[in-house]
Formats: sequence, C-alpha cells, structure tokens
Amino acid sequence: MAAEAGTELVKVVVLLAAGVIAVPLFKRLGLGSVLGYLAAGLAIGPFGLAFFSEAQTILHVAELGVVMFLFVIGLEMQPTKLWSMRRQIFGLGLMQVAVCTALLSGLGMLGGLSGKVAFIAAAGFVLSSTAIVMQLLDERGDTSTPRGQRIVSILLLEDLAIVPLLAIVAFMAPAPAEAEVSRWVTVGVAVAAVVGLIGVSRWLLNPLFRVLAHANAREVMTAAALLVVLGAALAMQWGGLSMAMGAFAAGVMLSESTFRHQLEADIEPFRGILLGLFFMSVGMSLDIKLVLADWKLLLGAVLAYMALKSAGIYAVARATKASHADALQRAALMAQGGEFAFVLYSAATTAGIVEGNVNALLTAAIILSMALTPLAVLSLRWVMPAPPPPSMDGIEDVMAGDAQSGSVLVIGFGRFGQIASQALLARGIDVVIIENDTDMIRAAAQFGFKVFYGDGTRLDVLHASGASHAKAILVCVDQKEVTSKIVGLLKHECPLTPVLARAYDRQHAIELIRHGVDYQIRETFESALAFGAQALRVFGVQEVDITEVAEDIRRRDAQRLQLQMAGTPVSGVDLMHGQRWQPTPLTQPQREGRALNEEAADAMEQAAEPVSPVSPS
Repeated sequence: MAAEAGTELVKVVVLLAAGVIAVPLFKRLGLGSVLGYLAAGLAIGPFGLAFFSEAQTILHVAELGVVMFLFVIGLEMQPTKLWSMRRQIFGLGLMQVAVCTALLSGLGMLGGLSGKVAFIAAAGFVLSSTAIVMQLLDERGDTSTPRGQRIVSILLLEDLAIVPLLAIVAFMAPAPAEAEVSRWVTVGVAVAAVVGLIGVSRWLLNPLFRVLAHANAREVMTAAALLVVLGAALAMQWGGLSMAMGAFAAGVMLSESTFRHQLEADIEPFRGILLGLFFMSVGMSLDIKLVLADWKLLLGAVLAYMALKSAGIYAVARATKASHADALQRAALMAQGGEFAFVLYSAATTAGIVEGNVNALLTAAIILSMALTPLAVLSLRWVMPAPPPPSMDGIEDVMAGDAQSGSVLVIGFGRFGQIASQALLARGIDVVIIENDTDMIRAAAQFGFKVFYGDGTRLDVLHASGASHAKAILVCVDQKEVTSKIVGLLKHECPLTPVLARAYDRQHAIELIRHGVDYQIRETFESALAFGAQALRVFGVQEVDITEVAEDIRRRDAQRLQLQMAGTPVSGVDLMHGQRWQPTPLTQPQREGRALNEEAADAMEQAAEPVSPVSPS
C-alpha cells in the first residue's frame, strides 16, 4: 500500500512539475500558457514519457476546471447584463453556429463522409473551446471589452447548443418505438433540474451564506463555494444537460448576491489549477500513433476545417458590422473545436452513428485544432501587429515592493484625481496614489508626485495599496464601469472605510449610491455651477443672490436624486428650472388693476405674494 501511495504521489509531483516548467517557458517564448499546458501534457502522457496511461480519467477530473471557469464567468454576468446581450447570444451566436455548421457539413460530404457523420463532425467542430478562448481573452485583457463580450455571447450560445445537438444524435440513432416515452421523461427531468437550480439559487443560497459568514470560518465558506459549483454541475448532469452550463447558471443566479466577490476569491485558486490540468489532459489524450499513421489526412482535414470555419466566422462578423480587425481576431480565436465535441462524438459512437476508428480521428482532429489555436492567434501579429506594451522604465509597481500604507488611497490620477488630491496634500495628509496609465505616472513624476502603477479593479492590488488600512479611499478614474467595479470591491472588502467616488453622470451617481458609496459627485456638476455663477455676475447679480441660487440648485438636485432613487429617471423633474411659458399682455396696462369683487381681490393678493426661487439640476 505504501509503495502504491508513493507511486501516486510521484505522478502528482510530475504533473505539477511539468506545468511549472512548461508554462513559464512557453510564455517567455511568447507562445502563451495554453500551448505550454498542452505541450506539458503531451510530454508526460501515454504517448510521451508515459508517466500516465489513463489520460481520459484525468480529463474527466480536469473538466471541473472548465466547470469552475464558467461559474466565475456567470458571476460577472448579472441577469440584466445577460438580458441586454440576448440579441448577440441568440442572433450573432445562432447565425455563426448555423453558417459554420452548413459550411463544414458540406466539406465533410465532399471528403467522402455520409450525411449524418458529416453533420456530427461539423457540429462538434463548430463548438469552440470555451476554456481556450476565455483563457486567451483573459491573457490579452479583452474579456470585458465590447469585442470580448461579443465572443463570450457566441460561446454561451455554442455551450447551449450541445443540448439540442445531443437530442438530434438521439433521434438519428435507431431506437425502438417505446423510446419516445423515455425521451419525454428525459426532457421533463432536464426541465425539473433547471427549475430546481433556479429555485435553490434564488431562495436558499443567500440565507445559507449569511449563516456561514456569521460563523467566521473561512474554510467553511470555501467549502460552501465548492459545494455550490459542484452541486449545480451535478444537478445538470443528472438532468442530462451540461455540467458547465449548470455552473454558469448558478454563477448568474449569484451574480447579484452580496457574497459574489467572496465566492470568486474562494473559487479562483481551484479554477486556475484545474483549468491548467484540463489543458494538460487534452495534451495527454492526443494519440501520436494515430496522428503519425494518418498525419497527411488528419493535418489536411484539420487545416481545411479551421480555415473554412474561420472564413465563416469572418463573414458573419463582417455581415454584422464588425470591423476588419475584430472579425480577424474572432476568426483566429474561435477556429478550433472544443471540449463539448468529445461529448457529442462519444454520444454518436454509442448510438452507432459514428464508427470507433472515425471517432478516434475526429477526437484527434479536435485536439490538434486546440493545439494550433494559440499559434493562429500569434499569427495575427504579422497580419495585424499589436501596439507595443507601455514601457515601465522609471515606474514603480505597487505590487513589486512592500505593502503601502497611507491615510488616504487615491485610485486614478488624471485631471480629476490631481485636483482632488490637492486639498489633502495641502493639509499634509499621507496619500498613496495608484494609476494604470504609465504616461500619466511619468508626467506626474515631473511635478514631484510619487504615483505607483496598479490596477484598482484587482483585489490583490487594492490590498497591496493599503486599502484595508486607509481612513478614506478616493476613486477618481474616468470610466464609469471601472469605477463601479472598484466601488463594489471596496464596499465588500473594506465595508467600514469611507469610499468617495467620481460619477460620470446622473445615472452613474444613482448606481454608485446603490453600491453603497459614502460620497459621490458628478464630474461636471460643480464646475458647471461655477460657470453659471459667473454668467450671473456678467448680468450684475449680487454675490449674495448668486450664492443663494447655487445653494438652492444643490438642494433641489439632492432632492431630485433621492426621488429618482425610489422612482424613475424622470422623477422630480418639477424641481428643475425650465423655460416654461408665461402669459404676458400684448400691451402694457396704463393704470394699476383693481378688483371688482371679493374673489378677484383674493386672487390679486395671492399673486402679489413672493414666490421662492426654483432651480435646475
């Protein structure tokens, strides 16, 4: 038993060592971490040094990495955000899947495959690898950009497509007449699994995490996070659906929970390790003997499928008004087949539609396409050179040295941050400033400012910047989405620290208030008030009246903001000054008016009463 345990430990050490050596080496060569993991798996797998003989077993365990990856993606996708992407998911995504499936099915039939086999081969290849594409997007910093979000939308549709594709395989297979009942039962079980997951996520998980948070046991929270991910995946698998989609659905349901950031932080280490293990197991699964035996046919088929799929993706992208650069990037990133193809091909083989040797070739083709994807993305450098990364000469990274500590942390040192920090510096208050624009940091250094390089949307950067010890945090960045994300992180991680934030406009101010910010100000509000005050001076208005008008405008603005928080964007509009029509006589009266009855006298008295000034917002 001891010898057997020692052998298993050796395998674990070899697995970790292969990843630790290969990934930094490949990243240093500019080839990316995904290709490093694939190469490491190939080296230690059954067709390399043979430390492992059962690559499929490792692949099944490593698929949990993809499951956790989609859970984290789901946490970033609030239902409102997902609903706003519905046209991209069901429009752009469906169009790409349909066009590419038709093209690849035609290519397969030209290559001598039967109609059914050609369709299944094409459908599997069309389902791009969510794990590889998301990892490459993450490394390039494109996940949250508009073009990155469009790619995520397409990936979501492709992941959803595995469900109807498996149903099509089941209907293609020869089945007895009574199988119709079992298929309806299967559909019912799947619907029940989805409804059950939604119910648990909506009404059970938040109270559960609240109880666990009161226990103050970090390891229990981590275990609960893993339980949520794996439980959702298992429920979907029992329902005959995709484990990854179950995890994604659970993430979406928890995306508006107060525990969202805690869950993401707890899952992150497991996600990274298991995702790397997934890529290594894919590398191990590549049958070198099979590839060498039919390498010309296999390589030709892979390149033809990737080229035709890329052409289809590019055509769809351009047809939907994407730029040439965006279309090229999408075509290079999504040209490969994905992990769901293994599931589809296996189901088709079990159903007797695809023969065993054809399944092996199709699986090898998918793995080869996954290995070629990082190289295809690298080739974009020659077609579409990327701008060089900013130079870090003379710039100190806040993560490079000891953790900073100051009374105030200022995030963002552009036009707004520079002015806001003046009052603090004038009073000798200790300030730590972080900024992610290297040109701005160098410009600030010329005027004697010490500004650290750091991304305020990262928790580790916030901790290294001393956020947990600061007496106040000023968020002065000029992008409203980034500001909202930073405020959300800070109010979760440092709930007792006052957070003051720059708002882009009125709706952004309302969003920040809902995030729990302690103070917000619209970036143009006070400057516009000062501008209007100067205009009044031009007309000779007294200073005391100008001050009174400005205070009245501020008061009305605050009242209107409160009404909008509880109502709609047009709530409180009557508090604004406006160019409302006032009736005026065509000719001025020659003598003062006098009342002819009591009612007229009362009306004249009311009209003579002074009216308090009204102000816009």
